[in-house]
Parts: sequence; C-alpha cells; structure tokens
Amino acid sequence: MFSFNLKFVTASLLIVAAGFTGPGTEELPAVNSKNGGLFLPEGFEATVVVDSLPGRARHLAVNDNGDIYVKARFADKNESVIALRDTNRDGRADIIKRFGGNAKERAYGTGMRIYNGYLYFSSELIVYRYKLTPGKLVPESPQEIILTDDHPHGMHEHIAKPLTFDTKGNMYVAFGAPSNACQERNRTPGSVGIDPCPLLEDHGGIWRFDANKVGQTQKDGSRYATGLRSVVGMDWNFEDDNLYAVVHGRDDLLRLWPQVFTPWQSAVLPSEEFLRLKEGTDAGWPYCYYDQMQGKKLLAPEYGGDGKIVGRCDQYEKPLIGFPGHWAPNDMLFYRGSQFPDHYKNGTFIAFHGSTNRAPYPQASYFIGFVPFKNGNPSGEYEVFADGFAGVDPIVNTSDAKYRPMGIAMGPDGSIYIAETEKGKIWKITYKGSKKKFTKASLASMEKRKTMSHIRTPDVVKDNLDKDKPVAGGKVYSVYCAACHQRNGKGDSQRFPPLGGSDWVTGDKKRLIEVVLKGLEGPIEVNGQSYNNVMPQHSFLKDQEIAEVLTHIRSNFGNSADAVSTEEVAGVRKTITAPK
Repeated sequence: MFSFNLKFVTASLLIVAAGFTGPGTEELPAVNSKNGGLFLPEGFEATVVVDSLPGRARHLAVNDNGDIYVKARFADKNESVIALRDTNRDGRADIIKRFGGNAKERAYGTGMRIYNGYLYFSSELIVYRYKLTPGKLVPESPQEIILTDDHPHGMHEHIAKPLTFDTKGNMYVAFGAPSNACQERNRTPGSVGIDPCPLLEDHGGIWRFDANKVGQTQKDGSRYATGLRSVVGMDWNFEDDNLYAVVHGRDDLLRLWPQVFTPWQSAVLPSEEFLRLKEGTDAGWPYCYYDQMQGKKLLAPEYGGDGKIVGRCDQYEKPLIGFPGHWAPNDMLFYRGSQFPDHYKNGTFIAFHGSTNRAPYPQASYFIGFVPFKNGNPSGEYEVFADGFAGVDPIVNTSDAKYRPMGIAMGPDGSIYIAETEKGKIWKITYKGSKKKFTKASLASMEKRKTMSHIRTPDVVKDNLDKDKPVAGGKVYSVYCAACHQRNGKGDSQRFPPLGGSDWVTGDKKRLIEVVLKGLEGPIEVNGQSYNNVMPQHSFLKDQEIAEVLTHIRSNFGNSADAVSTEEVAGVRKTITAPK
C-alpha cells in the first residue's frame, strides 16, 4: 500500500514531500505548443479530436469502429449524448450529432460505457441505454431506462451516477451521500455526526444491478460496498476480477472545525482514496477519513476526532493509494490495450478534475495520473501521465484553468481519449515511440512536473497566497469563502455560483446577511445559471467580521454596492436568535 509519507516539522507545519523538489527550485513550463497543449511522457503524441463541443463534456466511450460517445455536461433538450465520427481518418471529428436523455432533468451526472453492444449513460437520476446499430453513428433502437433513482431529491450534494460492469452481467452504480459528514445539521460548524449514520441505508455506497433488466430502482439491486462518500470514477479490473474506485474525501475541515484544523490542513486533507472494493467492503465514511501523510484512517471531528485519534477507524478498508485532498478524481481506466509500452499494461489511468476547496493555497491536480500495476496490486507510486490542461501555474482560482480533465476511454487501437469539462475539448493520445526503448528514463520529464505548485504538497508559508495580504474583509473572504466562490469571486462554473453581478450579493442586505448566518440550501439561479448545493452557515463569525466580508464582496468582483455595517449584522442576528 502506497501513501505520501511526509516529514512534519510540528512547530511550523513546514513540510518536505519525500522525493519531491521544494517550491521555487525549478521553473517548468505550464503551456505547451505541441500535442494539443499537453505534456506527455517520451514517445507519446496527442491529437485534438475536437476543440469544443456544444454542452461541453464529461465522460466518454469509444466504440469498436472508433465512433466516440460523449456525455454532455449541459443539455437543454433530449440531447445529452454527443456522438462523434472521423470519416476521413485525419484524427479530427467531422460529424457531430446529439441524442438521448430527458429534457425534464439536468444533464449533469456522469457515466458513459459501452457494454455488450449497448451504449449506457447516466444523468443525475437515471441510467439509460441504447442498442448500438452496426455502422450507424446514432443508434436506431429505442431508448431504455435501466435504473431510476426514485429517492426524494431537493438538494443532493453527490448525485452523479457513475457506472461500470463486470464479466457476469452485473452493473455497478454509485449512490453518493447527500451530506458532507452526516452531521445533525449538515455543514454547520460544530454540529456532531449522527451515529449510526442513517444515510448509509441507501446512500454512501455502490449498488449492484442486473445490467439487462429495464425499469429498476435501487431496491432491485443489492448494496455491494459502503462507507463511500462520493464516487465519480470507478472501473472493473478484468485482470483480477475486482471493482476499483477513486473516492472524493469530505470537505470543510477548517470552516466546520476551525479550533481543530489549520487552513493548510484543510487544503491538503483528507485524502482522495483509491480503493479495491470487494462485496461487503466498508471504507468508513462518515466516521473516518484517510490522512495520506500519516498513512492512517483517523476519526472524523464530527465523531470526536482531533486529527490524531484513530479510534475505531482501524477496522475500515484502507486505500491502495491516498492522493492529496480535493484533487477530485473523476474517472479511471484500467488499460487493457497493447499499443502502449508494457509499463502501462493493466495499470490505471486516473483523471483528476481539479480542486476548488484549497484556499488560501493554490488549486491542485488538473492532470491525468497513472498507477502501475503488477499481479493485481500497485507496483509503484503514482505518475504524471498528461499535464498542461490548466495552462497556468499556480492555479489561483478554479476558473483560471483553461481545461479540466474529466473522462478517459480506450479506443479499439489501444489509444486513449481524454475529455474535459470547460470547453468540451477531446484529445486522442497514441504511442509513436519504440516500445523496446521505453524505460524509466522516458518518464523523467513527467516526474519533474511533480514539483509544480498544482501537484506538489504546498509549503505552509511560501505557498500561502495571503501571506502578504492581511486585509480585513479580504482575509475573512480568503479563509472562509474563497474555497468555494474562489479568490476572483467567479465560483467554479458548476457547483458554486459567482459573486460578481449577483443580485444575491448586491441586492437586499438583510437577505445576504441571513444567508451568511443561516446558510442556504436548495436550488437557486445566479446570472441565468442554476445551482443546487449547500452554503454552510457562518454564524460563528463575529458581527464585525461578517460586516467586513460582505462589504468586501459587495465592492469587489465588479460589484459596487454600499457597505454592510456591524449594526446591520447584529440586528439581523438578533431576529434570527430571538425566541418565538
């Protein structure tokens, strides 16, 4: 089992990543003019299949004839699948068509697989499939609904429906937990966790279904694994006949438990876990989280943890690898092709979509990683396989990243395809070198990229973006707000809304103060786009701090509204806490 073993200097929390070069020791380029902008290991080349797609892109699958099917990130009507075909074999798609899905639900979700001649894909609540028609880009068969998530849904934090298949006709679908840590009051500072967590009855795990039965709901399946807060990327490994998943760790260690965790700890913890899942596996959410630096599962603060206590957490499944916090592993692929060098055979490619919850430190990941396997187990530390998506380093705001990798699929010739979410760009990566001459030295340039600020573990002092900016309202914003809304106030274009030009910010001050004091949950619309997430309440902030931060956001990010006073905050707080 592999993890990041870092040396702690307890007094200052300064760290040195084992085997990594410290910050600032070498300037590597963030932009590349070759390979569609990507940095790749020696011998690999990338071709841009399509520069951008309507509806952008999430996951994808490639048919035996080379046709590409992409799950759209956005869709306004029954066209949530984008089909691509290259008719002149120049590597670029010249036919693009759309079909499938349901106009009554958001296209967002995840899942795109071809299995036994069928195209399976998912939205937030439904798994669909089409029987592929040989020679036809758009299938001529009727759309079938295989699975419907029939739970009541107002706000659901982890609603994606990733899917994969085994060799026995089973389909595996994740049901994410509608919670951060199963608190009595979700994302409320100091609120304790419910024990046992009732959400685990039908969420926070992976369920197994009959891949060929239409009209199923969750009760038609069986729970395969549990204790998994949010799974977006998973794949079946046919070499050892096991299910594997990459899991998103919980958020908000600092905002919910500022007396226990520092901003640096909240930025790099907890781990994103790479797990082998057998039937009955329990990974320990919400009671425990994995600390990749200590190499231990630790008790969550909601259940009495302090960042050191193990408690009951030694009974839960440990990850094969613990990646740093908030890297957002959103797809994975076990490579079964023969085009790439033997080093890649049966290993795992992982798409790290990129963080949002790292303020006041740079955002992290935004690359394709690779984990080598031998005899069904990781045979070394992770590698950087493709980088350069963001186009900047450091990545201060999520919106600064030009591209964010999301989906990975293998083509019939053994090439791999990568889709990203911001423009809907797709790359095809092929190996052009000599497989006999491929050695560890061929990976040297990519190993150096681990020194870049979006990959290395940040230095607690040098990488703090606020170290020279002790501004009152801006400081509060950076610590408690920028993790979601970003330092530039633009949000992340997906889960967290922008603050610039928002009537929620520049409009009624009483409503704005109430949002900070009480939090906000459920669907809202900001600047014409819908959002459906949780804004935790920040009543732990002093009246003066709330006034300062609201004045800051009302006078920045293109806004020019008047200030919020301490007296106004105090008045609203009094109405909220007054007995009824």
